[in-house]
Amino acid sequence: MSGGIAYVWVENQSFHSRCNTEMVELEIVSELQEQIWLRKWIERHQDYTKSYRAESLLENWEKTLSQFVKVMPIEYRAVLEKMKNKSSIK
Repeated sequence: MSGGIAYVWVENQSFHSRCNTEMVELEIVSELQEQIWLRKWIERHQDYTKSYRAESLLENWEKTLSQFVKVMPIEYRAVLEKMKNKSSIK
């Protein structure tokens, strides 16, 4: 994975041991804007699909949020940082 950020719902810790941490960093979803964005996409999914799983995740949002992992490719982060630095120079 190198082209974007993924948000993965993890019920158990087996996900962490299956990731190539030489290519990605695993983070908690800590920023409020990301949390709001993530919830809205799950709500949207539930609205369109009537997904029982999405409904369950939304009903227990505080617990659910703590079970999400943000998967950030190391190279992608470097590109974002470079772009951020360029825009702050102008």
